Amino acid sequence: MTPDEALALFQRTGVAQEGHFLLASGMHSGRYLQCAQLLQYPDLAALACGVLAARFRDAAVEVVVGAALGGIIVAHEVGRALGTRAIFAERVEGAMTLRRGFAIRPGERVLVVEDVLTTGGSAREVVRLAQGAGGAVMGVAALVDRSGGRADVGGVPVEALLTLQVETYPPDACPLCRQGMPLTKPGTKVLQDRARGRSDNG
Repeated sequence: MTPDEALALFQRTGVAQEGHFLLASGMHSGRYLQCAQLLQYPDLAALACGVLAARFRDAAVEVVVGAALGGIIVAHEVGRALGTRAIFAERVEGAMTLRRGFAIRPGERVLVVEDVLTTGGSAREVVRLAQGAGGAVMGVAALVDRSGGRADVGGVPVEALLTLQVETYPPDACPLCRQGMPLTKPGTKVLQDRARGRSDNG
């Protein structure tokens, strides 16, 4: 799958969205990539994640770890394609943690997966979690890298089906805020209508 083919697939399934978004990193952006729109179709999820998995076919991966929530389905499908276990890390009291009896054995070869890389923060935390358990991290795989290849994932190789340069802004220097565009946290209602200066949730 070429980058152009990946982009066409993401556009066809409604992954790319335009507006004024609050990202998990706390930054603002005029573009959001909602990979759940693709992952809701099991055949397309298997296709995209199978292509991603193939890039690590020679790495002898033994366990795939996704960052909850977006990386859970990706981990499952990449793990299926590689014939490995698939587990996920979730945030507990601010820190990425393995729960539900999941564990990484010392020396186990680990692939960390995400749906979208923005700053790389969540993936980097999972990389450190795996390394802290004694795992050998083979790399990070993502459906989309929206950082233009600049995401900091802790010094391991990164593979993505599509790499984009999507502008992000600190909240105090966001041109979309200055224009009064409603701010939306993906998956929720509009957080704040800056044009009217009132909350839409209250």
